[in-house]
Amino acid sequence: MKFSLRFILPLIIVLGSIAYGLVPLVDMLTLKWFVRDLEMRSRLITNTMNEPLAQLILTKSTSKVTNFLNRAIQDERLFALGFCDEQNTLRFKTPTFPIALQCDNQELKNEGRGDLVSESKGLLHVAVHPVESEGQHIGRLVIVHDMSFIERRSGDTKKYVFYLFAGLAAVISLLTVVIAQLSFRGLVSGIRALVKGEGLLPLSQIKSRELLPLAKDLRALVRDLEQDRRVKDEAQLTWNPQTLKNILHEDLAGDEVLIVSNREPYIHVRRGDQIEVQVPASGLVTALEPIMRACSGTWIAHGSGSADRDVVDKKDHIRVPPEQPVYQIRRVWLSKEQEAGYYYGFANEGLWPLCHIAHTRPTFRSSDWKQYVEVNEKFAKAVIEEAKTDDPVILVQDYHFALLPKLIREKLPNATIITFWHIPWPNPEAFAICPWREEILAGLLGSSIIGFHTRFHCNNFIDTVDRFLEARINRETSTISHGGKLAAVRSYPISIEWPPVWLKKQKSIADCRKDIRTINNADQERLLGIGIDRLDYTKGIIERFMAVERLLELHPELIGKFTFIQIAAPSRSSIEQYQHFEAQVRSLATQINQRFGSEGYQPICLKIEHHTPEQVFKYYRAADVCMVTSLHDGMNLVAKEFVAARDDERGVLILSQFTGASRELLEALVVNPYNIDQCASALQVALAMPVNEQKDRMRSMRGLIQEFNVYRWAGRMLMDAARMRQRQRLLGRIRLSESSLQEGTEL
Repeated sequence: MKFSLRFILPLIIVLGSIAYGLVPLVDMLTLKWFVRDLEMRSRLITNTMNEPLAQLILTKSTSKVTNFLNRAIQDERLFALGFCDEQNTLRFKTPTFPIALQCDNQELKNEGRGDLVSESKGLLHVAVHPVESEGQHIGRLVIVHDMSFIERRSGDTKKYVFYLFAGLAAVISLLTVVIAQLSFRGLVSGIRALVKGEGLLPLSQIKSRELLPLAKDLRALVRDLEQDRRVKDEAQLTWNPQTLKNILHEDLAGDEVLIVSNREPYIHVRRGDQIEVQVPASGLVTALEPIMRACSGTWIAHGSGSADRDVVDKKDHIRVPPEQPVYQIRRVWLSKEQEAGYYYGFANEGLWPLCHIAHTRPTFRSSDWKQYVEVNEKFAKAVIEEAKTDDPVILVQDYHFALLPKLIREKLPNATIITFWHIPWPNPEAFAICPWREEILAGLLGSSIIGFHTRFHCNNFIDTVDRFLEARINRETSTISHGGKLAAVRSYPISIEWPPVWLKKQKSIADCRKDIRTINNADQERLLGIGIDRLDYTKGIIERFMAVERLLELHPELIGKFTFIQIAAPSRSSIEQYQHFEAQVRSLATQINQRFGSEGYQPICLKIEHHTPEQVFKYYRAADVCMVTSLHDGMNLVAKEFVAARDDERGVLILSQFTGASRELLEALVVNPYNIDQCASALQVALAMPVNEQKDRMRSMRGLIQEFNVYRWAGRMLMDAARMRQRQRLLGRIRLSESSLQEGTEL
């Protein structure tokens, strides 16, 4: 014990000295990081304010410029704004602008740089950036940030450094006391065993249980380190394909990635003697295809094209995309009976209406369930065949494969399975009508991570498990333990790639507007609305048409001046509900056209046919307003595609409050699609909205989609998977150590 104290006291002194010496270094690094972030933020603010500020300055309206600057400094960190003209005169400033700062000061002449300035109110960061109008330099924008928050965070950092070293001192002291109780001979033998990789300690020499608490302490330490571990600060990342590759290489160490979905990203169909490649109209494909371009790997999907079998190799693989192959599709073949029961039956007549509150009664047949089970087993076999390692990362997509995670887990217990449910999850009362509810829930809980678009859907899922299964639920960490396996339930709002690949070949906005109006026999001054959907009863197409009808009733001056184009991709046409729905849509469009149409004019142009993504984006760019009126939707990527397509920052988005996207795109005109008068009013507001307001709204939404793009959606899931895999490996090593310690004690 005396030896231990002689060692511990100097150790504590040394650790204290190191901690004391680290504090200035931490302060310096913290300041440097925050200054860099403020400089990036200043450039972003300048880019955002440049155009409206330049326009206001050129109008020579002092009050408008001052009001504009005052509104901008509502941000708690943005302390003050000022504008210096070409004659080094401070023409405009906010009331908080420091008196000591003048335009002829040296620090205000260095455009594009930032400087730190001490004021009575504390440390300030001053950045100066040029303001231009049509390429002409008209002055400098002075941006002053309050840096007092750095002092607060620096204080927190010092406190955490102190706690860290105090914890280290405690753990090392504990280890020292324990090791000091061992004989010198045993200690030497243990070191030799450790070097040889035989264990953490010389287990054959342990005679007591005194070391068993050490393993528990190590387990607790790993939990604490896991919570504090900084894998990446996602806010500091620029999310793009390279970011995903880096995550796979660095955090997942190049681990194998497999995607499983019913729909394939490329379909080969026969047109006469030619084979044509189609990209299906699917939000799921829109979101996942860019990820596979970035990450490579294998996409396992149902081969549904008429020429799909003709182009695969002997292992049912084909490399895609056709123009530049970077990953492969493994096609799974289904019989007509399997497709009818699994896809059209249980999945789309049962689960789809069950999960969407669209007032369509779900149909459950035992024969459909049998086919659903068989197809899930078939896909599980394909996944196991494609897996080259025993611990791949597997992304299971959507409601077609609710049983798949458990089936994969049984064969690949070390796999990290991420299941993403792309549609809403209903409340427990609604889900209760499913005859096989327990089997579906147990199947999903074979996942490592279960993802939904919104936190609301996560809560519904947890409540459903709580109602129907015997499981341990931790609502604080949003985890579920079932059958000895732990599943995390997370929200990952899905998005689109940025910039969209389909924009590369697009004509200018003016040319798109002209071409689309010519194609649809509309004069060039005609106002156009657009709707892009699958022909599905959950998309609110009928409610949308009724809103157009109500608009023309209330505003007859728009008759002949406004046309709504509805592109509806045919979907599930073999299902009776969809056949009936298509007939309803056609009938209502005809009724409205007969009522308000005339020679050469139809208020509704209905196009029930497949359109390529390039064609769809052309319509986005030509429209004055886009209506997304889903009655119930997980996210809805059409809304985000429309915003991404408008690089002119024009156009108005009308968005249903029942979409996940409405929780993100707050600058859209959000409506209740069941309230026809409200939708008609929103249409009128959108068509009459001033250009400046359109740009303000669109600019904000585009900025959000640029930052929260599909790569960030995928990256967050992969980062969570990386954290989970690392934690499992660490705990696995600790369990092995505990087992070895127990064996040594028995000896």
